Amino acid sequence: MRQISYRQAVLEALTEEMERDERVVLIGEDVGAAGGVFGQTRGLYERFGAKRVIDTPISESAIVGLTVGAAMAGLRPVVEIMFGDFITLGMDQLVNQAAKIHWMSNGQFRVPLVLRTSVGTGSSTGPQHSQALHAWCAHVPGLKVVFPSAAADAKALLKAAVRDDSPVVFFEDRASYAVKGPVPEGELIAPLGRAAVVRRGRDISLIAVGRCVGIALAAAELLRQENVEAEVLDVRTLSPLDVSGLADSVRRTSRALVLDQGSRRGGLAAEIAQTLSEQVFDWLDAPVERLAAADHPVPFAPALEQAVLPGAREVRSHVLRMLGRKETP
Repeated sequence: MRQISYRQAVLEALTEEMERDERVVLIGEDVGAAGGVFGQTRGLYERFGAKRVIDTPISESAIVGLTVGAAMAGLRPVVEIMFGDFITLGMDQLVNQAAKIHWMSNGQFRVPLVLRTSVGTGSSTGPQHSQALHAWCAHVPGLKVVFPSAAADAKALLKAAVRDDSPVVFFEDRASYAVKGPVPEGELIAPLGRAAVVRRGRDISLIAVGRCVGIALAAAELLRQENVEAEVLDVRTLSPLDVSGLADSVRRTSRALVLDQGSRRGGLAAEIAQTLSEQVFDWLDAPVERLAAADHPVPFAPALEQAVLPGAREVRSHVLRMLGRKETP
């Protein structure tokens, strides 16, 4: 199977959906002739023209607001917010308009828009450009929230998001843009609301979001050297959450550790851990635990920034403690 990057998979999904449906338009800062600040919209302006690939002023509130109106009027806009931190500037339009209009109009209007945004640490962009605020959006009724970790899922889930009649917030980790993975040729679409088992195991379920899927897989390899077989699940869709799929895994392993690149306090890891505790309590041999990013602003200094998110060795140590095992030197 061909290997393409996460960035290429996103671009391929956008291209195919714009070719399939002329109502799909792309709106955002520098998405046109510049090809996107991270190169993820390169070539779309030349291919589809200025009426369907629309550059905007630097005003996130205005950008999200105009796409809500465009969606209500019959288009299927894909709006890009360059850095996930800046969704804070469009939250009124996203939370109080996009998420609510279908219900407030008694079903007379739908808002089929996709808001794409990039998140994540690792590029020394400081505390205002490195946050992962996906838990904020997952908290809002009326919004669907997607966070793929692999190239194939980025393509399949973005295509599903574009075709969905609800507003969807689509998070992409910048550190994944250059990472290649197997992506089949042709039509590729995956339903929203389903997690994926990316590694089978019997001793513990590592339930991961976004970049933490890669960390979980690396930790599983380290744990294998300790004769521990960890099952790794990619949550993929944060809302709706695949509670039954996650619970099935924990019933098989009887233990779970939830990994999230958002802040620990009030985060998605806490929600998943509590939900599983309620759903599969009788199958648990130990409490469901969580590991997430540190509860402080992301430092600019590279060495300090690396300490924000637990790595594979920290996950390995945490799992061995949960299993009552001593670490091998």
